[in-house]
Amino acid sequence: MAQMTDGSKLLENSDYCQSLMKIVTLPLPWEKLRSKRILVAGATGLIGSFLVDVLMSVQKVLGLDFSVNVLGRDIDRLESRFSAYKTNGHFRSFSQDITKEMNCQLEGGGADIIFHLASNTHPVDYATKPISTVMTNILGTNVLLDFASRHKAERFIFASSVEVYGENRGDTEKFCETYCGYIDCNTLRACYPEGKRAGEALCQAYRAEKKLDVVIPRLCRTYGETMLMSDSKALSQFIKNALSKENIVLKSEGKQFYSYCHAADSVSALLYCLFFGKDGEAYNVADESSDIALKELAEIVAECAGVKVVFDIPNATEQAGFSKATKAVLDFSKLKSLGWNAMYDIRSGIEQTIRIMETL
Repeated sequence: MAQMTDGSKLLENSDYCQSLMKIVTLPLPWEKLRSKRILVAGATGLIGSFLVDVLMSVQKVLGLDFSVNVLGRDIDRLESRFSAYKTNGHFRSFSQDITKEMNCQLEGGGADIIFHLASNTHPVDYATKPISTVMTNILGTNVLLDFASRHKAERFIFASSVEVYGENRGDTEKFCETYCGYIDCNTLRACYPEGKRAGEALCQAYRAEKKLDVVIPRLCRTYGETMLMSDSKALSQFIKNALSKENIVLKSEGKQFYSYCHAADSVSALLYCLFFGKDGEAYNVADESSDIALKELAEIVAECAGVKVVFDIPNATEQAGFSKATKAVLDFSKLKSLGWNAMYDIRSGIEQTIRIMETL
């Protein structure tokens, strides 16, 4: 199986195209995108690639003439993932390490809307690439915010994470946007949550000092058919095992209770934040129909694939990257007040992910 989902094959899949159309037909003020310059950093990731496909579908279906510029460190990966758009005059891809000075020559010099989705989001990376993980979320965020400020971007979307809440202290059932949990900053694993916290603080600093408009969606654990095959998150490992018709390996008792979200719902949430989010506000992205214990999640994946759940002991590298949080459930009422609703519950989302990825 390829390390990265083939974009052209995805766009030939009817289920995937239906997911894109579900978002395109949402009652959103798409006309506001006309003539805008959109920049997507982290475009080949699970959420970024889905977002780009949605934006290009909006162009095609609704006939809007905005530009989509995508950034990634590997130009070959960018061109492979988005090969379907190589002849589209409104689409351009650029090789860019966002921890370095921006060197891409965008049409018009800047961007009106920036989606910052670039980040290491895999537990193995936290253990083996902690410097890259923390610097992408701090230095990379600063580079993009500076670029946005200098070019007077209209809105900056910083994709943050449920991880900023740390561990549940036992004083709440669900994390609301004002909750502050516990993170042990003096650990290797802190590179990701502390990096996201610092990234949010940088966003607020640019708002205050540079008057930049910023909205911060805080994403829960996201999955979907655009996942990278290098993804080391537990659910991604479950899905890869399912695709290979291997037993689902659970490396704990599976009592961890988390919020999950299909990539389509995460992308639609980003768009609701873009169009309706309030400057400076954070919005939790989750849905109660996808709040589930890890063992139950493993059982759903196993059932879809016709395999069993087995237990194994994690190795030292895996253990170092695991989250210590045993309960991380998000209160999404603030996002729902913008008009957002999830399209997939956990079972339908998992079923679709496996069904589509089996064809790639």
